Amino acid sequence: MARRQSPGRAQGRSQGTASQDGSTLKDLLDQTLGLLDRAAAERKPKLQLREIGAVKSIGHGIALVSGLPGVGAEELVFFSGQVPGLVFNVQPGELGVILLGQGEGIAAGSEVRRTGRTVDVPVGEALLGRVVDALGRPLDDGGPIRAAERRQVEREAPAIMDRAPVSVPLQTGIKVIDALIPIGRGQRELILGDRQTGKTAIAVDAILNQSSGDVICVYCAIGKRGSAVARVIEDLRAHQALAYSVVVVAEGDDPPGLQYVAPYAATSMAEYFMEQGRDALIVYDDLALHARAYRELSLLLRRPPGREAYPGDIFYIHSRLLERSTRLNKEHGGGSLTALPIIETEAQNLSAYIPTNLISITDGQVYLSPELFRKGVLPAVDVGKSVSRVGGKTQLAAYRAVAGDLRLAYSQFEELESFARFGTRLDQDTRRILERGRRVREILKQPQYAPLPVVEQIAALMAVNEGVFDGSSPEEIAGLEETLRGLVRRDLPELGQRIERGEKLTDQDREAMLEVLRAAVPPPPDEGPEESEEASPGEAGSAQPRAAEGADAEH
Repeated sequence: MARRQSPGRAQGRSQGTASQDGSTLKDLLDQTLGLLDRAAAERKPKLQLREIGAVKSIGHGIALVSGLPGVGAEELVFFSGQVPGLVFNVQPGELGVILLGQGEGIAAGSEVRRTGRTVDVPVGEALLGRVVDALGRPLDDGGPIRAAERRQVEREAPAIMDRAPVSVPLQTGIKVIDALIPIGRGQRELILGDRQTGKTAIAVDAILNQSSGDVICVYCAIGKRGSAVARVIEDLRAHQALAYSVVVVAEGDDPPGLQYVAPYAATSMAEYFMEQGRDALIVYDDLALHARAYRELSLLLRRPPGREAYPGDIFYIHSRLLERSTRLNKEHGGGSLTALPIIETEAQNLSAYIPTNLISITDGQVYLSPELFRKGVLPAVDVGKSVSRVGGKTQLAAYRAVAGDLRLAYSQFEELESFARFGTRLDQDTRRILERGRRVREILKQPQYAPLPVVEQIAALMAVNEGVFDGSSPEEIAGLEETLRGLVRRDLPELGQRIERGEKLTDQDREAMLEVLRAAVPPPPDEGPEESEEASPGEAGSAQPRAAEGADAEH
């Protein structure tokens, strides 16, 4: 039979348990409070000095600030509302600050505080495939950028002893450039011409040709219309080039401060890959608008104007920017940074202030002619006015074998063509040079978004040099060239690999390639007896200007 517990005994046991729980809770509280007391005793508060200034006046992308006695030039400051600014002028009692954002909400009397650091941007692999502004803030829908490192936008160029000679070619996939105006990795090649002549198209095709992924590309748009920038981004995305590219955008509607900082920020992003031992390509589109933004800021801050109202240091801001593009030696990783700055000329004036500055800074230039563009010769590269001062040493041996004399011969053809328009009497040899030159011009034409591999370029150039197209009319050459390139891809894959490795063309290689080329093109007809006659209007008509197909196209 179960025993019944007395009520008095049960009540005593419950009181004992409650007393024990209360002691445990008190011990925990005492232990916690003791830890907090020790932490408070060990903490030694430090006084931190913060400099606060005030806005005196603001407008047109700049602000005049008072206070901040310890601020330095090019230091980053923040206005109320977290709007960044760059200290540009340091004068007694007044600072000139460039706004790096929209100035809404900032007025006279607003607070300005120092940061003690300069402007920096995120760098690294996290930026690939992204569209960012001049401060590295995302402009696309890819979410925040989680970069492991940040770097200053203004950095010193590599020392002379840290550099190596430019010795590796950068293939653009454009026949006229790779054959006649070659570019090397680490070179600075200027692209200039009047508006709507295809400058951006040249740079975009060069980016598309790096699809192998061994060259990281950075496209920096400075002062461009938003629609033009969106078109370039869409082109890169449509051709799967955005995956190995970074797009830095400072549109024409952005404050001039962002347009000024953009190329330096883009260069810091590209330098990261160069210092990792990789090859990088950066396009500045374009530096004429960058110079105008700098002129606007300088005039607003009342800096003394010089030629064409540009400040006296306009040469220096571009030289220190482009000097950062180079090739490093093996002790520093062996990486390279190739620069393709773009600049727009006015009325074909190459002797204007900014064009001559950049021509003297860079290692060569690609000039695009509006006359050639109107004739339909696309890309409209004027071979006579274009030059590459260091790229010739990097050119693959196969190019030198098939295009060594092509530049001189093409220039002679252009001079002869101008005389043929006057109806002068031409002998057989002169007419033969003209006919060959017209076929060379046709073979150098190339549509946009269609960069060519090296072996296919070599095949096309060899075919026109060896007279394979002499029996065909200039209108037939585009179709025949496509056929030839297909045959070379199919029948000579091993030769293409050796050409890309930089090996020279042997006599057996030339014969093998010519055999493939001649098999696909009908031979030229037998030439009649030599005679001297006046060039007919129809014969000279092939040299007359033709309307450019798609004159509103960029390329």
